[in-house]
Amino acid sequence: MIEIHDHASDIRELRLARPPVNALDPGLIAALREAVGQAPAQGAQALLISGRSGMFSAGLDIPALLAMDAAALARCFEDFFGLAAMLAQSPIPVAAAVTGHSPAGGAVIALFCDWRVMARGAYRIGFNEVQVGLTAPALIRTALARLLGAHRAERLLVEGRMVEAEEALRLGLVDELADVDQVPLRARLWLEGLLALPRQAMRETRALARADLVAATRREHWPLAQFAAVWQREEAQSTLRALVARLQSDHPG
Repeated sequence: MIEIHDHASDIRELRLARPPVNALDPGLIAALREAVGQAPAQGAQALLISGRSGMFSAGLDIPALLAMDAAALARCFEDFFGLAAMLAQSPIPVAAAVTGHSPAGGAVIALFCDWRVMARGAYRIGFNEVQVGLTAPALIRTALARLLGAHRAERLLVEGRMVEAEEALRLGLVDELADVDQVPLRARLWLEGLLALPRQAMRETRALARADLVAATRREHWPLAQFAAVWQREEAQSTLRALVARLQSDHPG
């Protein structure tokens, strides 16, 4: 589910590899959380998270999650918000190589990284939770407002709007665009630039600069109970099941 590639300068790439669209099922979420957590102890000086060409991640695997009982769902949400926190709190820099579409859960992964390079073109990224009957958690709103400013974050979240790459760059949702086959390289070059700086000064300054994000992602702020309650609401369940039925109709078998 995750391909690990160690590059020069001790940069570790974690490539999402769950065909066809890197949907975040419990297994992939847990594996990514573990890989992010283990990387610094295994000698990585920076992390790069990438997907396949044309698709970073399609977000949470809705059909898989709808089939789970309450206990399994709770474990999945624990790992998902734990992953976001681990990215925010990582002692080493993390770049997202957004190699294509990145809705909802995929956008969340990118949001909590230090730097985001996205594929140029008609690829879309955003937080479309409202569109599928879910309430965007406060933790995501806090991180997005930190990145974009409160008003822009409000508009994107309330409308559940997905934006194409050029608009994502204009808004500040991503930091750089590149041709789809160059996205991981550009993200890696950014990390190499950081690692070329005096290492201790860079790390200490990064920790200071991200202290507000770290504070916002401490465990007491994980919206586990709230998100589980929203997930179980009739509005969310009916909207999600309609989405799954539509997807199955569009792609039978």
